[in-house]
Amino acid sequence: MLEQALVVLAATGSTAVVQAAGTEAWAGLRQAMARWFGRGDGQRQQAELERLDQTATALQTPDAAEAERARLRQEAAWQARIEALLEGLDAPERDRAAEELRSLLTQHASGGGVSAGPGGLAVGGNADIRAEGGWIAAGVIQGGAHIGHPPQPDPSQG
Repeated sequence: MLEQALVVLAATGSTAVVQAAGTEAWAGLRQAMARWFGRGDGQRQQAELERLDQTATALQTPDAAEAERARLRQEAAWQARIEALLEGLDAPERDRAAEELRSLLTQHASGGGVSAGPGGLAVGGNADIRAEGGWIAAGVIQGGAHIGHPPQPDPSQG
């Protein structure tokens, strides 16, 4: 059984895989995770690339409820795979593998992992949006905006 820190690391890794799928961060993280799982075995690395591609495909669904179910399934599956790999290593190898995983997650999953679809706004930190002097400020405006005085009601309408 893994110590709690490694279980958390496995959960972080699985979340990173699922969140990166379909984003600009995917290619780099996909390659790094395949190398990490492959542990120097090219054939095993290729098999991991195929599994990662299956994950990306499984997450591509327009139905929001199905997308959430797929996300949960994939996160659980990748967490179990990461935990199994770590459990199968002796203590020095496990420590080295954990450090490698932390490093690759820091390198590939932070910073550029923020993305939004068309018309969306994604922020990887703080967003401070302000308007002064009659201007409009917004993260996303859909349907247009108008600055000015509202039209006066017709006096005949009471």
